Amino acid sequence: FGSSPLLEPQLVDSQFGISLVGSSTPTPAMKLILSVACVSATAVTPTQKVIQLLQEMMAKGKEEKEAEEVKFAKFSQWCTNMEGSKSDAIAKEKATIEELVAEIEKLNADVKELTGEISELDQTMTTLKTDIKAATSVRGMEKSDYVATHTDYSESLDALDRAISVLKKNAHDSKQTEESFLQLSRTAANIMPQSVQRAIASFLQMQSTDIYEQAPEAHGYEFQGAGIIDMLEDLKNKFRKERSGLEKTELDQKHDYELLVQTLSDEIEAATKTRERKAASKAKKMKRAAEAEGEQKDEEADLAADSEYLADLKSECEVKHTDFAARQKLRGEEIEAIGKAIDILSSDDVSGAAERNLPGLVQRGSSLLQLRRRSAEYSPSQAKVAVYLQEQSARLGSALLAQVAESADADPFKKVKKMIKDMIIKLKEEANEEAEHKGWCDTELTTNQQTRDRKTSQVEQAQASISELQASNAKLTAEVEELQAEIAQLEAGMAKATEDRAAEKAKNKAAVEDAKAAQVAVANALSVLEEFYSKAKGATALAQGVKEDAPETFSEPYNGQQGESGGVVGMLEVIQSDFARLESDTEASEAESKEEYEKFMGDSQTDKAVKETEIKNKNDKITRQAEDLSQTEESLADTEKELDAAMDYYEKLKPSCVGGGVNYDDRVKQREEEIQSLKEALSILKGDDIPMPIESGRADYETGASHQE
Repeated sequence: FGSSPLLEPQLVDSQFGISLVGSSTPTPAMKLILSVACVSATAVTPTQKVIQLLQEMMAKGKEEKEAEEVKFAKFSQWCTNMEGSKSDAIAKEKATIEELVAEIEKLNADVKELTGEISELDQTMTTLKTDIKAATSVRGMEKSDYVATHTDYSESLDALDRAISVLKKNAHDSKQTEESFLQLSRTAANIMPQSVQRAIASFLQMQSTDIYEQAPEAHGYEFQGAGIIDMLEDLKNKFRKERSGLEKTELDQKHDYELLVQTLSDEIEAATKTRERKAASKAKKMKRAAEAEGEQKDEEADLAADSEYLADLKSECEVKHTDFAARQKLRGEEIEAIGKAIDILSSDDVSGAAERNLPGLVQRGSSLLQLRRRSAEYSPSQAKVAVYLQEQSARLGSALLAQVAESADADPFKKVKKMIKDMIIKLKEEANEEAEHKGWCDTELTTNQQTRDRKTSQVEQAQASISELQASNAKLTAEVEELQAEIAQLEAGMAKATEDRAAEKAKNKAAVEDAKAAQVAVANALSVLEEFYSKAKGATALAQGVKEDAPETFSEPYNGQQGESGGVVGMLEVIQSDFARLESDTEASEAESKEEYEKFMGDSQTDKAVKETEIKNKNDKITRQAEDLSQTEESLADTEKELDAAMDYYEKLKPSCVGGGVNYDDRVKQREEEIQSLKEALSILKGDDIPMPIESGRADYETGASHQE
């Protein structure tokens, strides 16, 4: 190759397809070319340089192989971690779905059972209301009968009073007496005994006969109604007793009716409260069932997404494993091949022969080259080419054409022609390689841009998800704390209610026991007093023959304090009834307080259980979201690393693909003009005339040609 400057302008790394014009970092291929080209200026043989380059390639291959193994080890560990994490998540989601399905089935069964119980309560309340209506109807008829009968008794008693009064005052007024008895017969016809009615009728008939048979002037009529008056008095007393009995019966029937209605109303009220409680429980269970169904759908969606992700992950990891194995195998084979090549080149058959023979050959070649240069003659066309290339290099600003022009002026004719041809080929190859490099840059830049955009979007989505999960967990934590505070209040309320209930129960129990003991004591006292005063009524008699000069003692028999005892006994009876009422009222109050306490405790326990369930569900959700948050943060970190790697790769691409200076189209145009100029220079060497672009160039050309001659 000699020391020709043709080796310096633009070398191409055929392995990576990158133009190395002005490159400060020579590639192994470039080193090999330079080493062979400069072999005459150093004591190192080309074989030794090749071995050195191969050793550098082997070291680089091992380094890259080891680096790839480290990277893949991290990737493999990530695959294992993600598969385990997703498998655990899928297992948890399946378990959660099973729990939700069981809970939904239980809630639906409870709702069905409560629906039946509510229907039974509705039927019971309808029956009770019907019973009240029927009892009210019967009571109305009883009331109507009572009013009618009571009216008959009252009117009959009034008629009897008038009849008796008439009989007593107007014993000789037969007409007035007859009218009174007729009215009595009409008013008391329904309640007057038949015997009385017959007696009155007989009396009236007798009165009527006496009137017609007695002479008008006779005034010595003897009254015959004394027996009738006694009969009417007895009848009046009888009517009064019967009316009193009727009134008592009416009061009893009214009391029974009110008691029955009260009992039925209490049962309706109790059934209504039970129904409301069951309806509220049913509504809560239906609401929870709907929430559980929504949670089940969410879990199923998460399960489907995680299952799909796991399947894709396994597929990707498996493909990566296969590719990694193939790459490692290829790298190993490459290192092995390079090692074999080094062994072969290092053997005495190659290296020994090169050391023994190549230096002398290079020396002889260099001497022959100098001899040819001294004996070569320059042709006019060679000078013409030099002038032309200088003009074109000045017009295009091409350092390459300037170097070729200098070589054309200094080197032999044949070597100049060969150099121009080689340079044309070199420029065409360089153009093709730069075009390929341009395509590769466009592809890499586009792919890198898409990667950066995708990773940036993924980072933003992950950050948004993290913010959303953190906000959700904060809200859930606050809700859990609020529920815990409410449960604490419930527990405090239940403890206070239990304490108050125990005190009230003890107080009521003591009151009932006191009332019972007092009733027994009062009954004993009444028995003693009544027995005593009953005997005391005839215990003493008035003493006979008291001396006049005897001291004053008493003048009446003593039977005990009968008058005062009656008041005492009456008061004791009132006290006894008060104690009896105290016992019944206290027992009723105890039963009512017990029922209210049990209802309060039941409602509180239900409310507490609901809140504890909500706390459990929210804590479970916090745990799941915390795991999602951790995974999302890990994914964010990985994505940010990938984004950083993409940005780093973009920075590496910029020097060769996005760098400033002359753009690709200008370089292509300049290279085409350089090729065209070299072709024209080659035509000049072949003897073809071409028009010169400027007159000064033609003058320089003629001067140069004359100089060469």
